[in-house]
Amino acid sequence: MAPMFPPDSPVRTVLGEGALLLGGGRALLMQVAHPSVAAGVAEHSDFARNPFARLARTLEASYGMVFGTEDEARDIAQSVTAVHERVRGPGYHATDPELIFWVHATLIDTALQIHTRFLRPLGHDEAEAFYRDSMVLAELFGCPRQLQPPTLADFSAYTREMVATIKVSDTGRALARDILHARLPWPAPLALAVVRELTVGLLPRPLREEFGLGWDRGRKRVLLATQAASRVASALVPAAVRRVPVTLLASAA
Repeated sequence: MAPMFPPDSPVRTVLGEGALLLGGGRALLMQVAHPSVAAGVAEHSDFARNPFARLARTLEASYGMVFGTEDEARDIAQSVTAVHERVRGPGYHATDPELIFWVHATLIDTALQIHTRFLRPLGHDEAEAFYRDSMVLAELFGCPRQLQPPTLADFSAYTREMVATIKVSDTGRALARDILHARLPWPAPLALAVVRELTVGLLPRPLREEFGLGWDRGRKRVLLATQAASRVASALVPAAVRRVPVTLLASAA
């Protein structure tokens, strides 16, 4: 069976990097910043008890589609759509193409940001090709191609506009607290404290302010130093070590 994307496709190259997992909290916060997404998550999941389960399911679906066959990708998309059909409430429905695309956009924007900050900036053509690949995924999840920004520049403009105009609800702020202060068994809270700082620092400033999250120059300097060290280290670490396991399995298949 034919793969959904060729082994050397930009979407496989970018999303296969393990460092991108550092952006999981950022993507989650951006998603629940949207009041309709926050309402759906709060009313139709056990997010408060296990906030990272949503991220795990999203990653599992994304990796399965990116590194699987065409049939596998379509089956995963249909399964996700079936779940979304049941997620509805006053003023929202999870099959709304605009909501689907916003959730998708948070993952794509986060992937680009993390790759640039912690690995290396993508070249113009490489980044554009990655975005074109991502459009296929968004379409499978239920956002028609004609409703998506046609180029990476248009996508960036869309993301900036959304970030500047979204008004976080009280529900969104409560979900953010669940993400940043998840109740995890020892010694996970130590690692979570580090991830929390990364997440807050990586969040776009307008959303950080909407969530009421503090940030200062000292923490920013630490984040910038961490990013610089990561870029140097990533150039020295073999690709086989940097890649997430699903990529290795796909490469061996």
